[in-house]
Amino acid sequence: MKSPPRSVRALPRPLLRPLSATRRFLTNEAAGGIVLMAAAGAALVVANSPLAQTYHDVLHIYLGPLSLMHWINDGLMVVFFLLVGLEIKREGLDGRLRTWPDRVLPGLAAAAGMAVPALVYLAFNAGQPSARGWAIPAATDIAFALGVLALLGSRVPISLKIFLSAVAIVDDLGAVVIIALFYTGQLDATMLAASAGMLAVLFALNRLGVRALLPYLLAGLVLWVFVLRSGVHATVAGVLLALFVPIRPSPGRPEDTTSPLHRLEHALAPWVAFLIVPIFGFANAGVTLLGLPARALIEPVTLGVALGLFLGKQIGIFASVRLAAALGLVTRPAGATWVQVYGVALLCGIGFTMSLFIGALAFTDGLHETETKLGVLGGSLLSALFGAVLLARAAPREATPRQEAGAGSAGLP
Repeated sequence: MKSPPRSVRALPRPLLRPLSATRRFLTNEAAGGIVLMAAAGAALVVANSPLAQTYHDVLHIYLGPLSLMHWINDGLMVVFFLLVGLEIKREGLDGRLRTWPDRVLPGLAAAAGMAVPALVYLAFNAGQPSARGWAIPAATDIAFALGVLALLGSRVPISLKIFLSAVAIVDDLGAVVIIALFYTGQLDATMLAASAGMLAVLFALNRLGVRALLPYLLAGLVLWVFVLRSGVHATVAGVLLALFVPIRPSPGRPEDTTSPLHRLEHALAPWVAFLIVPIFGFANAGVTLLGLPARALIEPVTLGVALGLFLGKQIGIFASVRLAAALGLVTRPAGATWVQVYGVALLCGIGFTMSLFIGALAFTDGLHETETKLGVLGGSLLSALFGAVLLARAAPREATPRQEAGAGSAGLP
């Protein structure tokens, strides 16, 4: 057999392994973020063109029991949440969040990065019915953020990309909990009992050692129907299903083809990144700006969402990391300067997908929906621009060999 080139033979053994699930997923999501940007831009163009009425009418066409918009938000997005759940489980059991020290830095950053934006929103909306939207600026859109990082290339250390991904994973978990607890409608006890029965079926499959994915997916489909009719938001079914998909721990071998969770995650990632999330973005980002009064830009909901994302995220994440580092609880990501950490904190203010999703749950009237979209688009755009400019101009910090090794294995020293 032909031997590898000298340059390849000289590489450390860990670098000769195939791309890990995390690296491949990060690559897909970075590219997917660029596709999502294009989809959002197309939605804005269509919503402000002669096709605007057709755009809105098509989204409200009923296909069976649900409108097209509901099929997208309550159906397709279940797959997105399934992938989120798989990623959370994998990272928690077999990835970069498997030990408590690994969880401290992204956990603190994500917690503060959700709390401060919510407080900023409530500063504008406390005591009003619109206060229901407090969670809208609390989420980070990893696809968009990684898409911006991808455009910056090698200017950003890999440790910061991993840090951003870890924060977004914890952030997604928090968003799922918020949706389940605070954005649930009137509950149907019968459907809840049926949902619990399907969870018992999934638990039995897991305990019996069933490794084939088809039984889990079929049970998950039935679970989705029951959850949809129970009053709990249907997308929670995707995360619940993910909890029962078996995983075979494979330290150092993340491409293990015998692990059902790894196989399902790899199968879903491209579809979610390049199809499902862009469809969601196109369906939900279309806001008609023509004829919109200028006052809409300074309404409490608009300001609360925009400033919650732009100011709340950067303050919450950067301040928590800086304080934790000063107290000796964590160390700065390997090879990164504090300016670069601040730049990534800015990018965390891109809250497109999950923010629009929570906004659709919080408000059903057209006025608040429009204000939410304006705030999400404005806050995300400001975060992306300022974060990208800061990271592009930030002087890189030369990493030591030890730090480079840390970035290659765990991302955090």
